[in-house]
Amino acid sequence: MIHLLNKRMYFSINRDLSIKISQEKEGFYMEDCIFCKIINNEIPSRKVYEDNDVVAFLDLTQVTPGHTLVVPKKHVADVFELDEDLAATIGSKIPKIATAIKKSNPAIKGMNIVNNNGTVAYQSVFHSHIHILPRYDEQDDFSIHFGDHSGNFTTEELDSIAINIKSKLEGY
Repeated sequence: MIHLLNKRMYFSINRDLSIKISQEKEGFYMEDCIFCKIINNEIPSRKVYEDNDVVAFLDLTQVTPGHTLVVPKKHVADVFELDEDLAATIGSKIPKIATAIKKSNPAIKGMNIVNNNGTVAYQSVFHSHIHILPRYDEQDDFSIHFGDHSGNFTTEELDSIAINIKSKLEGY
């Protein structure tokens, strides 16, 4: 099935080449997206926050107790599809939700806030979302490893990488 979206209509082209056209439901909607179904109350969830733009609910995996997902109501696959306004809207909700999670359990000693983009980065649901993971101790079954490869690059190579990235930001 191929999905195409424009600002007002949702087009679904099926294998038999039949076309289904439907009006959007509050922002873009993908009928096969589990998060869109949660947003539209088609499947149950444990919501902890909701407004016109964002919903936050407990992740079923509960990597650590309180593991919460913050999801835009508009269907965008990943950070590369977010526009600045939607990114700012989502980002502005994170401190409020994270603070509420921390206040909900005095055993929480820290928090990881993670956004995975693409399969190689462990994104498993292709509707942009941010994980808020309360941390209780170093043995709470969550870890991130940042390898130190600083000795692998010359000053010139680092300059080249920085210049290349900066050039892609011009006119953005």
